[in-house]
Amino acid sequence: MHCIPSWRRRLAGDWGYRRLDTYGGFAGFGRHRGVFAAQWLSDAVTVAQALGSPETTAQVHPRLFTAAMMHAAKLQGAELRHGRVTGIRQRDGRATGVEIDGAVVDGDAVVIAMGPWSILAASWLPLPAIFGLKGHSLVFDTGTTVPGEAMFLEYREPNGVILSPELFPRNDGTTYVCAISSEEPLPLDPTEVAPDFGAIERLEAMCATISPVLASARIVARQACYRPVTRDGLPLIGPAPGVADAYVATGHSVWGILNAPATGEAMAELIVDGAAHAVDLKPFNPGRMPPVDQARLRISD
Repeated sequence: MHCIPSWRRRLAGDWGYRRLDTYGGFAGFGRHRGVFAAQWLSDAVTVAQALGSPETTAQVHPRLFTAAMMHAAKLQGAELRHGRVTGIRQRDGRATGVEIDGAVVDGDAVVIAMGPWSILAASWLPLPAIFGLKGHSLVFDTGTTVPGEAMFLEYREPNGVILSPELFPRNDGTTYVCAISSEEPLPLDPTEVAPDFGAIERLEAMCATISPVLASARIVARQACYRPVTRDGLPLIGPAPGVADAYVATGHSVWGILNAPATGEAMAELIVDGAAHAVDLKPFNPGRMPPVDQARLRISD
């Protein structure tokens, strides 16, 4: 959740940046004396440790931050095109552009950064497997009743199942809560992503137990998403093996927003200068794992 303060000076607009306290604790394991008190949580929660302070921890609003980054890129001449990519043009072992809805957009470099849907590019490039790990979340309208205190908890449901909820109050008056992962297949169309049966109800019941504030707050979003993960847990950042001028940047799991600025800076250096200076990309080299067998890859509409 830490965000480099210099971004506040470099990125215009309100993108939900603020410094805050961060705590760890548990609930559903019986009552214990906590080290810290959080007035917006119930007695069922034990706040056991401080994980960060306003001196070490900050947050951004993912949607607002992404929009601010895109706006800043447009000011530098970038263009956002909406459409479906259907292929990557290659000539003499080099990537020369992308096919979008039947049209070709030429380019000096092509970067695959489609989250878990980056697996689709394995039909066109020799890329390792990227998987989608599904997660569920709620967004509550909590106004000013929840202070700047993020919580990382271990929660035991009445049936004994252990969850690891994360609670993030935002400075727009909402509180985001996520938990309950699953390995449901990734739909080809992102608009078809929907919560698993019963997952939202479990999440609502957990929130009602954790906090009386959440129990009475209006829920403004019930949702699910897929996080991109790799076999070894490390992202893929670097050149696509065997195809010049083709790159990939994905697989950050739940840390996409956190690592996005550094990843983007390193990729820009790699493409423009031929080497990354801000980050050592060797551990994230896409060539460290074998590519997907394209003969076994089946993607249908």
